[in-house]
Amino acid sequence: MKKKLHAGILLCCTLLALPVAAQQEESRPREIIFLWGRGEGPEEIVEIFDETQSQHFQDPQAPRFLLIDQRHRVALGIGGYVKMTVSDDFKGISESVDFIPFDIPVPNNGVDNGQFQMDVFTSRLFLKLVGNNRVLGNYTAYIETDFRGYRHALHLRQAYVSMRGFLLGQSWSTFSDVAAMPPTIDFQGPNGNTDLRNVQLRYTFGMGKHWKAALALEAPGVSYTLAGRTGSLRQRMPDIPLWLQFGWGKSSHIRASALFRGLSYRNEVLHRNRMCMGWGVQLSGVAELGRPVTFYYQGTYGKGIARYVADLSDNNLDLVPDPEKPGHLQALPVLAAVGGLQWNISSKFFTSANYSFVRIRHENAYAPAAQYKLGQYICGNLFCHLTPDCMIGVEYLHGIRENDNTRRGHANRIQASVQYNF
Repeated sequence: MKKKLHAGILLCCTLLALPVAAQQEESRPREIIFLWGRGEGPEEIVEIFDETQSQHFQDPQAPRFLLIDQRHRVALGIGGYVKMTVSDDFKGISESVDFIPFDIPVPNNGVDNGQFQMDVFTSRLFLKLVGNNRVLGNYTAYIETDFRGYRHALHLRQAYVSMRGFLLGQSWSTFSDVAAMPPTIDFQGPNGNTDLRNVQLRYTFGMGKHWKAALALEAPGVSYTLAGRTGSLRQRMPDIPLWLQFGWGKSSHIRASALFRGLSYRNEVLHRNRMCMGWGVQLSGVAELGRPVTFYYQGTYGKGIARYVADLSDNNLDLVPDPEKPGHLQALPVLAAVGGLQWNISSKFFTSANYSFVRIRHENAYAPAAQYKLGQYICGNLFCHLTPDCMIGVEYLHGIRENDNTRRGHANRIQASVQYNF
């Protein structure tokens, strides 16, 4: 009898609570997320994905799968690609899975001068949130990874938020004109590229129909060669890149860029902290030469900018000792250039070729790595879109490294890739 009584009381309480629960549910704001499965999605959201897509050839395309809120104001895209590359080196090698002229042995190793490699670790995975509201306007939050971390763990490539012209987080450096980089299978790309990804605060703004400009503060980082009573220091000044760009047509532009760096080090002779100013200038762009042909170009010169140049990054060449001034470091002059042509044979096939070089001058400087004087990179490739999402390619690479003593090393590579975007 007691059990029946308790059950009756519980049932009554439940029935009385239902209207309250329903009222609370109705008053709660509902932001329902669902997978939009039809071809006709909310155009304003899809356009934000397209407008904010990176122009770097190897960066992922806009995602196919979207989670969209009920009001069509916020969408989360999930995408990336799977890429497999097979390569064979002969008549000299670049001692890396990437083709880096700096890593070519000089002179060539007559015993170990060939290698076969397979790589899937440049595959990408990303999440991208886009939306629109009165406060932020069109905004984006983006995280991108590859599998180049320790033991092929996830490795963070980009992570940023952008809104109303501001970008906060890690992305391609403002000094890097990624749209001006010619297409390659090679993950590293032409050795004269300025292709650093950096943590930054950037502001980009338009000035009429054709002109745009950008200014940024970026995280500093210096690769030293230390000797002769010198020491490293924590950096006290951000890198400051900026550019001015004129654009025309669908995707053509010319850009003038500049970079300023304050490179701090310790002079143990004077027992003082010192700062050496680094700087760089760059002219880059893309030009459509008629409908089927595109021309890519960039030329860079500066001092203390080795960290930004693909062939010299992380090789301790931003600052090197001055043998004539004990305790002093100096910034080395660097000259780099890239030129490439792409021919769109049809809607499915395109081919491209590019040439790049990096030259570093280090008279009156001490740096073992600075035996490197000149690196050259020659590339030709052919790509085919089997489907809109599946692309295959084949590529030939030739690299030359020349040292101060005029001795040279050569390397050759043939590689092929299959890439599926999702």
